[in-house]
Amino acid sequence: MTLVDTLWPVSLGAAGAMALASLAMVLTPGPNMVYLTSRSISQGRRAGLVSLAGTGVGFGIYMLVANLGLAVVFIAVPWLFIGLKTGGVVYLAYLAWQALRPGGHGVFEVQSLPRDSDVRLFRMGLLTNLLNPKTAIMYLTLIPQFIDPQRGHQVAQGLTLGSVQIAVSLIVNATIVLAAGMIATALARRPGWATWQRRITGTLLGSVALLLARDVPSRVHA
Repeated sequence: MTLVDTLWPVSLGAAGAMALASLAMVLTPGPNMVYLTSRSISQGRRAGLVSLAGTGVGFGIYMLVANLGLAVVFIAVPWLFIGLKTGGVVYLAYLAWQALRPGGHGVFEVQSLPRDSDVRLFRMGLLTNLLNPKTAIMYLTLIPQFIDPQRGHQVAQGLTLGSVQIAVSLIVNATIVLAAGMIATALARRPGWATWQRRITGTLLGSVALLLARDVPSRVHA
């Protein structure tokens, strides 16, 4: 293994696909985005960023637990690895449907929240992420989609891919936090924009699910 492989154990294609999937998922309304947006609109950008710091720590905890715990299982039970890949495809397809189905509500249609201290903001951001089933399923089913057993060092691959996911999520969520008030006002004036946001997000998720679904049979017969 070269020094480049040691420092960057996944292929650029896998990292790019992980970044695309992470982008599609972070743009899908969920507990994290709803909480961060609500907090930012109610208490200001600083409160949103403090909450986001707690969310980031939650991602880190999931990344470590999932990778260190699952690597041994993947080696011992290869079919479980295939099952998790298949589960990830199904989950992405489900998220795509949730984004595209009629009658959904926009993430910026939120209620006001009481003002809280920085400690509580951080703790709530952390707990919201740790208790978020979307985060748990993502680390158990989505990240394994991009791990290549033939490259070896599956823990290093998982940590690298997890770091890509965390970076994308934090950047996007920080942007949303900083622009939450402005976006909420704009969407209130133009409700059609929220519909297009859901359609674009659902299309991205569906596209990633189809691409990953094509790869599952080849890994089954490998």
